[in-house]
Amino acid sequence: MNKRLHELRDPIHTFIRLDTDERQVLDSRPVQRLRYIHQLALTYLIYPGATHKRFEHSLGVMELAGRVYDIVTNPANLVSEAARDLVPTFGSFDHQRWRRVVRMAALCHDIGHLPFSHAGEELLPDKKKHEHLTIALVESKLMRPLWDALNIKPADVARLGVGPGKYPSPAFSDWEAILSEIITGDAFGADRIDYLLRDGYHAGVAYGQFDHNRLIDNLRILPKTADRDAELTLGIDSGGLHATEALLLARYFMYTQVYFHPVRRVYDHHLVSFFKAGLPNGQFSLDLEQHLQMTDNELTAELFAAARTPAHAGCVPARLIAEREHFRLVYQRNPEDLAKNVNAAAVFAEELASRFSSTSVHYARYRERNRAIDFPVWTRGGVCSALALSEILNRLPVAGFDYIFVAQDKKLEAERWLRDNRERMLSPEVGTET
Repeated sequence: MNKRLHELRDPIHTFIRLDTDERQVLDSRPVQRLRYIHQLALTYLIYPGATHKRFEHSLGVMELAGRVYDIVTNPANLVSEAARDLVPTFGSFDHQRWRRVVRMAALCHDIGHLPFSHAGEELLPDKKKHEHLTIALVESKLMRPLWDALNIKPADVARLGVGPGKYPSPAFSDWEAILSEIITGDAFGADRIDYLLRDGYHAGVAYGQFDHNRLIDNLRILPKTADRDAELTLGIDSGGLHATEALLLARYFMYTQVYFHPVRRVYDHHLVSFFKAGLPNGQFSLDLEQHLQMTDNELTAELFAAARTPAHAGCVPARLIAEREHFRLVYQRNPEDLAKNVNAAAVFAEELASRFSSTSVHYARYRERNRAIDFPVWTRGGVCSALALSEILNRLPVAGFDYIFVAQDKKLEAERWLRDNRERMLSPEVGTET
């Protein structure tokens, strides 16, 4: 008798299980392609262990999404009357069908990623994002037979995988919004839980760790406010609040220590320059077959060939990566400078570019959206706002950076020039507020 349940070993979740029909999706071209897409682009050049791929992350998200679904739809955990009315009867055909949709949406949520993940996403035409390709692939002729075999609709898989706001109309129902939140949610999404744990593990840093088992066991479907008629969303039993705080702190530290590492950011800049030089019209294609044929492997081979070929349009940025001659950091924003001039980094970058040429200077800036993450917490007294209960959530820092890089041969001169001109440029009259 053929085996129906299959187990895959995983360093984060120990075992990931899926049945034979689900494995057909795992074996499909769009999902298998993720074996060759680095989760963190060129981060492995800074953290040598960070060579993991989107493939194992997608498996991890599927595993976690299934666990969250089982927890929040368990009748023992449906603490509000509105949630009991919304959730299909536990174990019914509908309940199991949606469980399968959630798991497949989680497995496929990243199949639209370009080579090196987010690094080159700005080069998609018409400001499209990778979710556009994810939707197109899930609903393509290539994958439709797989959904037919699973008796689920491709549109349901695509909608839950990318979430509200990224899938064209119609609007999500309350049930669909909660199911999508299981995968893509800002506070408790399985995507976020897995990437923090997995990226931290492979980068060799402890910042991504938190008690995710405690957190998942305490997730609940709750009204957003104490009003019993309020819209439903994912919240947490009060016993899981500290685990949630730990997740959000882990995210902050992973952003500041790994995702925003200055050398990682400048490698992304060189990678984008290489893509622009080599791609037709400087853009990635939205054609699905071309997308499936392009992975990190093909572009890495092209990058090293370009680095050895002076006539290649992408020779310079390719060489900066291949020979580790990346631009060097000469300035990053600090509170003392910001107190004197809120535009200090932009002013420094502009003046450095005037002095050394714009092609020798790169200014990188990013700010997280400054919004407090709030969600309902179930206590003995009913539903409370997490921000009303947690001092940590109210004081959570906002991650961001301002970096100025210069070409390696300009570093000493640029640093000397910055020292000599620092006070003049810090004058509040220099530059305009942004």
